[in-house]
Amino acid sequence: MVAPGEHAERLFARQLSGSALGAAAASLVVAEWTDPGGDPESPRFIAPLHVHHEDDEAWYVLTGELVVHDHRLTAGGAVLVPRGVVHTYWNPTAEATTYLLVMTRRIQSLINALHSLEQPDESTIATVFEEHASSYLGWP
Repeated sequence: MVAPGEHAERLFARQLSGSALGAAAASLVVAEWTDPGGDPESPRFIAPLHVHHEDDEAWYVLTGELVVHDHRLTAGGAVLVPRGVVHTYWNPTAEATTYLLVMTRRIQSLINALHSLEQPDESTIATVFEEHASSYLGWP
């Protein structure tokens, strides 16, 4: 059991911007991310099409817009993608968007593993997804 105040540096953030909040003993992680935007005529997907077999994931838009699982969200909008649902997401505008991603510790580990790949190829990406109880389905 963790005593109140222990690991406080991981359970509290004065500013979450660009970082994540979650302790080793916690099952959820909250991250605030920003996407700079791009060409609204040609979506630049933030994540490939994929599915998490054992984990749920949620988004809450703070500023701008985000499309998650075919739902266009504006500031204040949120969506929960339950385990087993194929999804991706992107910023549908040329303007920056800032959002909270609420995920499990396993999804955070998956994202960290993907971001650490130096020369990712389709096979390596698929293997990393499988190692995290998820499946990579390619880029839309």
